[in-house]
Amino acid sequence: MTTWYLTIEEQELLASIRKRKAELIVEIQQLKDEISEVVVQMEQVDAAVVVQDDPKVKQLIVGRKKFNMDPKKGIGYLIEHGLLQDSAEAVAQFLFAGEGLNKTAIGNYLGERHELNLQVLSHYVGMHEFADMILVQALRQFLWSFRLPGEAQKIDRMMEAFAQRYCACNQDVFTSTDTCYVLSFAVIMLNTSLHNPAVKDKPTIERFITMNRGINDGGNLPGELLTSLYESIKKEPFKIPEDDGNDLMHTFFNPDREGWLWKQGGRYKSWKRRWFILNDNCLYYFEFTTDKEPRGIIPLEGVQVREIQDRNKPNCFEIFSMDSDVIKACKTDSEGKVVEGKHTAYRMSATTVEEKDEWIKCIQASINENPFYDMLAVRKKKIQHKVTKKTSKQNAGAN
Repeated sequence: MTTWYLTIEEQELLASIRKRKAELIVEIQQLKDEISEVVVQMEQVDAAVVVQDDPKVKQLIVGRKKFNMDPKKGIGYLIEHGLLQDSAEAVAQFLFAGEGLNKTAIGNYLGERHELNLQVLSHYVGMHEFADMILVQALRQFLWSFRLPGEAQKIDRMMEAFAQRYCACNQDVFTSTDTCYVLSFAVIMLNTSLHNPAVKDKPTIERFITMNRGINDGGNLPGELLTSLYESIKKEPFKIPEDDGNDLMHTFFNPDREGWLWKQGGRYKSWKRRWFILNDNCLYYFEFTTDKEPRGIIPLEGVQVREIQDRNKPNCFEIFSMDSDVIKACKTDSEGKVVEGKHTAYRMSATTVEEKDEWIKCIQASINENPFYDMLAVRKKKIQHKVTKKTSKQNAGAN
């Protein structure tokens, strides 16, 4: 807005009005915050009254809290106090309702291999209705009801159960549950590759079709099916259920390792103390432990880790590119914008020799660990074995 036609007094008055407007906006927001706090306090008072009047409600709240901290103990507590029947179906219904339950805890419980947990998983998956749903829709519904655990064996059991249920609800879509299993994993990995900012090499639809050749009992799935799956994920990523905090914080909930390290800068080679978290085949670093989002992300793809000597810092190690290319990392600049890193190596310094050795060991294990690809490779090998066996029988019959 131009003010050249206003007198000095009028310009000062306008500035005063604008300043007061900004102050009022702040005051209004403060009032809104105070009202919200009062509403929360009133709800807590109401809840406390209910709890005091009904001891069963109090026990149920305690049981849910116990479940969120330790699922097995929580279920045991609820059964012991008569709030939950001692049966796999009743436990599955309790988890499926999910009221007040941490979805990470639900995922961890469903992924256990004890007999009761396996029965609960079977009932839980059976409560999902996938009839006439395309695979992406079914996966969206399934993965929204809990959070997939990090262990490969747990993921394998849960996705196997999903594939069996989906094929039971849609018997004419795939030739076998193996096909559904492999394609489901391919879709989950596609979602990560397309929407994770740490992944710079985004897969094309042609690559997605190529990587899924021969998974339909040796044959290829229709190109239009794979195209529709690709476009659906590209347009809308999977929504991951949140329990507390933002989605990134779930990544850091149960890290492989975390701690303070000194990190060498790229351009000026100065050393800065950063909080590092190792998880999901990525190394994240923060300025402070209280930060909700990392300053940088180093994906552990196409890299190795080694001990290295530095004249300025003790106990050093570095993550370096195996082919001398730039590591596909990203960081936030001084203005908060996400930019690509330009390092061929990242050098860090630990406080002690023991810490340095432990970091190297954990990073090396993370580099070598890729459960999704390992499980896919096993299942594809199984499909190929079935095709070979079937072909051999046909040839023997022809002779």
